[in-house]
Amino acid sequence: MRILLSNDDGYFSPGIECLARALSTVADITVVAPERDRSGASNSLTLDRPLSLKRSANGFYHVNGTPTDCVHLAVTGMLDVLPDIVVSGINDGANMGDDTIYSGTVAAATEGFLLGVPSLAISLCGKPGEHYDTAARVALDLVQLILLQKTLDPLLLNVNVPDVPYEKLRGKVVTRLGKRHKAEAVVRTVTPRNETVYWVGAAGEAQDAGEGTDFFAVANNQVSITPLQIDLTHNAQLPLIRSWLAQ
Repeated sequence: MRILLSNDDGYFSPGIECLARALSTVADITVVAPERDRSGASNSLTLDRPLSLKRSANGFYHVNGTPTDCVHLAVTGMLDVLPDIVVSGINDGANMGDDTIYSGTVAAATEGFLLGVPSLAISLCGKPGEHYDTAARVALDLVQLILLQKTLDPLLLNVNVPDVPYEKLRGKVVTRLGKRHKAEAVVRTVTPRNETVYWVGAAGEAQDAGEGTDFFAVANNQVSITPLQIDLTHNAQLPLIRSWLAQ
């Protein structure tokens, strides 16, 4: 079995090191991750300059680009054989609800999915995270389960793991994405050089966090597993827009 690992926290992050150790017990692992923290990079590709691929002392490869760049480069230009699965993580912090739109962790898995490879993004819901070993064990469980199914359709899963010891997890549940309140306003400040700069505000608190959502599952110490899709079409509004055009 061949697994491609990536993330958005950078090749030096403790999450990807822990994930690589766990999955190397069942597969040949290739790590291709950003050279620095690219959290919030979403599905962006680098098109204004070439990318470089370098190998670090621990055998991990790093790219001067985004998480999407890393998976795209690895699958379409670096690896001789298509991986059996792409795993992105372990992210330092949750990726639930609206987070999935901005998340570089989810984006790396999404790129694998778009290239026809079963993919999962895994995040540890604590910041800073403590129980990376819990998330790594969950990832190992899911990877083995996915590959046993031999599904014909590409698969994209967003997995959020409570930051607790594995023994304290209350099982795994399939969830839908919840929703956050809108983000906090940007924070304006002035540098010592008297330049006005802005920090992006914090993500909003959970708004739709009822039973069945990813927020609810994690709050109850359950592993949240959300199947994702790429089609952004708002099907319910198709008749409405057609009626506008018919006027």
